[in-house]
Amino acid sequence: MPCNAIDIFHIQSMGTLDGPGVRTVIFLKGCPLKCAYCHNPESWQSSSCERLSEEALLQMIGRLRAYYGKEGGVTFSGGEPLLQADRLIPIVKKLKQLQIHVAIDTSGDILTPNAKAVLELVDLVILDVKHTDSQAYEGLTGGKLSRPFETLDYLKDKKIPYWIRQVVVPEFNDSHEQLEKLELHTRSALRERIELLGFHKGGMHKWNVKSPFEKVEEMPMDKLVKLQSYVNLLFKTD
Repeated sequence: MPCNAIDIFHIQSMGTLDGPGVRTVIFLKGCPLKCAYCHNPESWQSSSCERLSEEALLQMIGRLRAYYGKEGGVTFSGGEPLLQADRLIPIVKKLKQLQIHVAIDTSGDILTPNAKAVLELVDLVILDVKHTDSQAYEGLTGGKLSRPFETLDYLKDKKIPYWIRQVVVPEFNDSHEQLEKLELHTRSALRERIELLGFHKGGMHKWNVKSPFEKVEEMPMDKLVKLQSYVNLLFKTD
């Protein structure tokens, strides 16, 4: 087994939603959270996954590099990619030597020394802040709201550009008040955007147990568009 193999459950070769431009999105196995709307619960465990060596991964990225253009690149997502931070460090270093834009999509729940090293290497961090109320956050994820905000403080301290993401669930975190708190608590000159994603049930069939949101309706697109417009208005009045 290669010494620096990483555990992967999916690779999207021409992604356009996980960072700027056209990107290779590499979804890594393992996650410390158990989000009640997760559409990839198979990512929670690191077992039964594909393992790719650093060399194989870099070769694959090299074949796709022509599609990236000036803005695209590689995004490491999950699961929680920072669980494999020790194995990501040398890979990200080589991608940066090749002048490839690198983003990481994280819940912010991991802030080990190796995780900090990865955050300092990448060009962009996409930070998923799933709720602004600590009790609601813990009920949703099983984690502590303080952790993504500790990560956010670290990004600000090290002057690392970031996007904020949030999945919006009807009657759970879709109020203007909650979105105002999200905007306020994540504000800084380093924040490039706030991006709202609509709750959907695309992965519910993968759950071994019932999801707490099993009977919740999917977020209507017209409402999501209005909420995004509201957040954008707040963003412009920073």
